[in-house]
Amino acid sequence: MAWSVALVATLTMSVSYIDRNAFGVLAPKVSEALGIDNAAYGWLAAAFSWSYLVATPLAGWWIDLVGARRGLLRSVLAWSVVAALHAVVPGFGVLFALRLALGIAEGPSFPGAAQTMRRILPVGDQARGFGVLFTGSSFGAMLVPPFATLIYRHAGWRVAFLITTAAGLLWVPLWLAVTRSRTVRAQLDTASASEAVAPPHLPFSELVAHPVMVRALAAIFAAAPVVSFVYAWGAKYLVKAFHVDQGDVGGYLAVPPLMFDVIAILFGHLASRQRRGEGVPPRGLFAIGVVLAASFTVLPFAETPWQSIVLIGLAMGGGGVMYTLVTADMLVRMPPGSAAFAAGIVACAQSLALAICNPLIGRSVDAYGSYDVAAICIGLWTIPGGVVWLLWRPVAGRAAG
Repeated sequence: MAWSVALVATLTMSVSYIDRNAFGVLAPKVSEALGIDNAAYGWLAAAFSWSYLVATPLAGWWIDLVGARRGLLRSVLAWSVVAALHAVVPGFGVLFALRLALGIAEGPSFPGAAQTMRRILPVGDQARGFGVLFTGSSFGAMLVPPFATLIYRHAGWRVAFLITTAAGLLWVPLWLAVTRSRTVRAQLDTASASEAVAPPHLPFSELVAHPVMVRALAAIFAAAPVVSFVYAWGAKYLVKAFHVDQGDVGGYLAVPPLMFDVIAILFGHLASRQRRGEGVPPRGLFAIGVVLAASFTVLPFAETPWQSIVLIGLAMGGGGVMYTLVTADMLVRMPPGSAAFAAGIVACAQSLALAICNPLIGRSVDAYGSYDVAAICIGLWTIPGGVVWLLWRPVAGRAAG
């Protein structure tokens, strides 16, 4: 029962990424129809990140108060409505506002899913659980490219926006079904025994400044651009670099998220199986992840669309390793009552990185006429934060607050 709840919580991330990434898949035609250049598109890609940046810490605090069972349900219903409104957007201004609104509405998605993993799974399964959780986002990102492009071929991009929002309506009855028992409700809605004896949560200032959190934020900030490039820029990259037709990008863009899934699950499983002393993180596995993520720097040497897709997938997988191991290690060290709040701040770091990078990517493409400079910078970006996480040795045991 615990794993069935965990898997449906993982699907929350799938629904979230379907609704947020349909825009990236359809971006070439949306940009053409609305007269949006790469620089302006970069600001649109950043708009979601800005509002998500603000929303996730607040959403984490809210989830810690109301519990993931109710919080996730309300959030999915709200963002499905906002995502559907993309179908009637008349121009840049309204689209920008909708991207901001979508980021706010999706704020509780990751904190709620993370709290679910923290409360429903035993400690020994949590690294494996977070490996599965991060595949939820890539599973949604894997589904939306072929699905959205198929609808686009037959009905256009506006109808594609409308139909992809049906994912949220399919998720709702699943969530209601797996959380209907009293046992599950008790676990999700109330603090566990360990949470009951811990402080409800650390104040925001203390949580952000906590060494365990700072270390985690450095790594997440480093990995975010590699993991998210394909979601915001993948379709535009294929169209510009290899002249792939908008109707054909779906088959390519489904592959990197699949590679992300396989690599993240594998390394989460390996981390769960390793026998390490208390407080000793899986540095060897993490180092492999950093190397894979940094391989994004060789993307300019790809000569075919499939070569580029494989390279992007390997780099994304490396970023997924970083995400999985950092999150599992951080949450086991944080005060239990701050789990969702801490997860929200981690998602905040991801959004901050993307809010900075996406406009810069757009300006770089317009300035240099290709994605080469942006790709090299994104790959190099992963190294400093990854090294910080590897070298910083946190205090063993759970953070006391």
